[in-house]
Amino acid sequence: MTTEDQIKAVEDEIQKTPYNKATQHHIGKLKAKLARLKEEVQLRQMKGGGGGPSYAVKKSGHATVGLVGFPSVGKSTLLNQITDAVSEVAAYAFTTVTVIPGVMEYRGAKIQILDMPGLIHGASKGKGRGREVLSVARACDLILLMVDVFETNVQVLVEELYLANIRLNQKPADVVLSKANRGGLVVNPTVKLKSIDEETIADICREWGFLNGTVVVREDLTADRLIDVLAGNRNYMPAFVVLNKIDLVTPEYLRTVEARLKGWRILPISAMNGIGLEPVRDSIYNSLRFMRVYLKPQGKEADLREPLIVRDGSSVGEVCDAIHREFRRKFRYANVWGASAVFPGQKVGLQHVLREGDVVSIVVRKQ
Repeated sequence: MTTEDQIKAVEDEIQKTPYNKATQHHIGKLKAKLARLKEEVQLRQMKGGGGGPSYAVKKSGHATVGLVGFPSVGKSTLLNQITDAVSEVAAYAFTTVTVIPGVMEYRGAKIQILDMPGLIHGASKGKGRGREVLSVARACDLILLMVDVFETNVQVLVEELYLANIRLNQKPADVVLSKANRGGLVVNPTVKLKSIDEETIADICREWGFLNGTVVVREDLTADRLIDVLAGNRNYMPAFVVLNKIDLVTPEYLRTVEARLKGWRILPISAMNGIGLEPVRDSIYNSLRFMRVYLKPQGKEADLREPLIVRDGSSVGEVCDAIHREFRRKFRYANVWGASAVFPGQKVGLQHVLREGDVVSIVVRKQ
């Protein structure tokens, strides 16, 4: 039996097994086996190479944002409105046949926006160049799920992204795996487990080859979330919904559409008419969690006009990396003024975590 046949057999068994407390353990094991088999197929395809065309996009700027949506929802129009790119626009499906990058400059940050070909149901299985599009989405820092007021089935997009190992608006499960050479498997939950039991956790781990060691579970998680931890190749990123073409409907109709998308953060726009674009820019910037730090050369005043844009929670070492690749190697110490400093001009090392608006003076060795 081929791996593909095994996948089909496991999928069929999951489908025909009613989900209840009595079958929870069995379904958990089946899901673990299914995920492992799919991983094997994926690795085999990557090693063998597809042989077909692919999308290669060089990342640039401080972060990358992917426009993901069905064909003809206005992704190209939005890209043209908020960046320096020129993407072909037409009133028919599949106008964009490659990935078009553009750069949005906002609050000192340069943010790469990618206009990707429209996704359709079955994209994760290769339909409509879906695998190539999804591979680009995996490298993004933020996803904009773009729909229009006439086609709002965001769940199809979410499911295709999920099947491509992209997890939207989630964090990795709080699970710590410590491997050992022998002694069997010990499951140590630090919270009360309601969605899964310790036996199921152990069996899922064994299915993934984790046979000896300790599993510390710090949240009440599902089998799927545990499998994501064991797989170790999931991409977690923020996302929100951009609802386009609001100029074509009444306010009453718009309210019904927004109610349909309950649970999502929604930004209503008309890309064609330039309505609602400023909140989109603002939300992109805030979702990427940037912060500004200011550099102060030794013996000189700080440059408060041109901030250095880094991700929130960056350390002095990461600021060194952003300035020049040699700065970390030649680093001696840094002085910091601002919210992260205990006192003005505090002397700190590479691991010191900075805060928004900090002023940093980095001292490096001359040789």
